[in-house]
Amino acid sequence: MCGIVGYIGRQNAYPILMKGLKRLEYRGYDSAGVALIGDDGKLNVYKAKGKVSDLEHFAAQKDTSGRVGIAHTRWATHGEPSSVNAHPHYSSSERLALIHNGIIENYAVLKAKLQAKGYTFRSSTDTEVLVQLIEYIQQSNGIDLLTAVQLALQEVIGAYAIAVLEREHPEQIVAARKSSPLVVGIGNDEFFLASDATPIVEYTDKVVYLEDEEIALIRRGEKLKVVNLNNVECPHEVKTVAMNLGQLEKGGYPHFMLKEIFEQPDCIHDCMRGRINVEGTSVVLSAVIDYKERLLAAKRFVIVACGTSWHAALIGKHLIESFCRIPVEVEYASEFRYRDPVIDSNDVVIAISQSGETADTLAAVELARSRGAFIYGICNAIGSSIPRATHTGSYIHVGPEIGVASTKAFTGQVTVLTMLALTLAREKKTLDDDLFRTIVGELGRIPEKMKEVLAQNDRIAQLAKIFTYAHNFIYLGRGYSYPVALEGALKLKEISYIHAEGYPAAEMKHGPIALVDAEMPVVVIATRNGLYEKVLSNIQEIKARKGRVIALVTKGDTVVSGLADTCIELPETLECLDPLIATVPLQLLAYHIAVCKGMDVDQPRNLAKSVTVE
Repeated sequence: MCGIVGYIGRQNAYPILMKGLKRLEYRGYDSAGVALIGDDGKLNVYKAKGKVSDLEHFAAQKDTSGRVGIAHTRWATHGEPSSVNAHPHYSSSERLALIHNGIIENYAVLKAKLQAKGYTFRSSTDTEVLVQLIEYIQQSNGIDLLTAVQLALQEVIGAYAIAVLEREHPEQIVAARKSSPLVVGIGNDEFFLASDATPIVEYTDKVVYLEDEEIALIRRGEKLKVVNLNNVECPHEVKTVAMNLGQLEKGGYPHFMLKEIFEQPDCIHDCMRGRINVEGTSVVLSAVIDYKERLLAAKRFVIVACGTSWHAALIGKHLIESFCRIPVEVEYASEFRYRDPVIDSNDVVIAISQSGETADTLAAVELARSRGAFIYGICNAIGSSIPRATHTGSYIHVGPEIGVASTKAFTGQVTVLTMLALTLAREKKTLDDDLFRTIVGELGRIPEKMKEVLAQNDRIAQLAKIFTYAHNFIYLGRGYSYPVALEGALKLKEISYIHAEGYPAAEMKHGPIALVDAEMPVVVIATRNGLYEKVLSNIQEIKARKGRVIALVTKGDTVVSGLADTCIELPETLECLDPLIATVPLQLLAYHIAVCKGMDVDQPRNLAKSVTVE
């Protein structure tokens, strides 16, 4: 959600900034802009509604010289998408330019205060209020930019990641963060700035992650200086980013989403590497080893997450309760943080987030910690905020996920939750040894079985063409497959804009069956498991009302195939591992329907990859 890029060094900044913005397009945005201090000393700001390519077209005949600059992609919060509301924002005198991720919650109060002093505003944004406030404080007190930023941020309530340029000082960028990620890349006599490491890895693998209420003074020819709002210098660790440029390219696929769907066998293998032994008989998670007593003493697990991660959490609940016999609750992080939940020191709270920056989930973590709970994080982005805020946890290690609609992160999260449940069950002795080894062995075979499903891509693409007409879809599943139905429906909504809902199959009779007619496609996960006969009855109910059934079935099934309009065969696996297999064809179905409808699959409208505001 929104993207920040900055550069200061010996190279021309503009091409670096534009390439960086393109690397961040996956985050979701509706306008873009850039600020440069040109070779003539002018502070130039160029902005455009739409894509980064629209900004490039607008700036094509402009002065884009300069060796220092900041750039931004905006996802609208305050004020509609427009070139006026796009970042960067000038101060009143046009001496300062600022970019901002996050929300200034008390912007209206600050704006009224500045208007009373004669300030006028060009935009509808909270961000312009901040840059005007910084200039007001600087001019009123005759102080430098760093001090003015420190004082201004002490008046701010809300979340921010900001970068500020000052026309008279082209040798520096001032940047700060609170509850919104910001990373500084350290090169050879040059610095880079970004919301995450993806725009930086092409130039350097050395980065510093700023912490909350830290301010970076980035000056050409000097070492990075990090201070807090009270000007106390903060120690900072230079970390090495383990990411390669190839992970950020499409690799011959038409979209990142399709590439990431096809990466899943390798990603799941990477997720398990070093955690499941070669023989497939044991699982080791270092977090469980290091905090075994605390985890085993838990009276209850609470999983907090949003969106796709919440669906993974539902599967995790089923796994942990079944394997470990520990009660588990699953909460939307956005609801958990506001409802005064009953949490104490006997609880373990598991926070799941692909980006590690999800604002609601991070706030839920902070609330649970304040109540004494032990916090276990499950994230993809190394060095992000949630891993730093939790006591321990596990990375899913699936590599950067660029497509806004999550695919490989979901299966990675489910894989880690499966390994966590297995590890705890082994320690608690709540799972029979033979069954434990059977599950571990089968988990190791999942990547190859995923490849069998992916081999049906062309057939699923042909199937998708039939359903581009649909305005509504229903997805049904039972047991472990119910969250998969929710996730399949979400994928279709996100990228094709077709309304879709997931339900537990038995709930059809309690209302949704009223929607079923000859125009209603119904996707049913009907693999052969303990609830197979029940799901079969649900399919018969749908067909009796002329519904069109797309069924996911176990290879060789002849019963459901005799009822359904279309079947997609899946390799046989254990019921508890069904979600890892059944999710893949639903991802492909959503993808191909969206492509047939001509949608922007990687950057669906109104959505952002990293939701860093409420």
